[in-house]
Amino acid sequence: MAVGLVDSPNGRQIRQHQAIQHTAINTTPLVDVMLVLLIIFLITVPVVTQSVKLNLPKEINIPTQTKPENVLLAVSKDGDVYWGIKKYADTESLVKDLKKEAVKDPQPEVHIRGDEAVKYQAVGKLIVAVQRAGIAKVGFITEPPAK
Repeated sequence: MAVGLVDSPNGRQIRQHQAIQHTAINTTPLVDVMLVLLIIFLITVPVVTQSVKLNLPKEINIPTQTKPENVLLAVSKDGDVYWGIKKYADTESLVKDLKKEAVKDPQPEVHIRGDEAVKYQAVGKLIVAVQRAGIAKVGFITEPPAK
């Protein structure tokens, strides 16, 4: 505090106490409150997510119900496409044969068996060929997981 003499309106000098004002904001209480809120949220969030009771689905491996009219295509690790034991050199001949199957009623499903080392590009090209032939249902055949 500063003390000084100031002239009053009636001509006398009076003492005036002036408080020096600090303009800085004290953020310590704010930080303390934020840390307490952070700790509360860290403690309560895991409790909330674990308290919800759900019946999660169990792993089920249903054997494939292959109908005789379904088309079973295989893709080797080299990207070669087979229908049964017939190997297709190009996709155009495969599309031509698949179009013959696509006009049947009911339309057969196409099941694709791909080697685990095959590139996605080869399987993608096969799916495009099946779509170009006009077959709507395409599925993938996989091995069940080891237990």
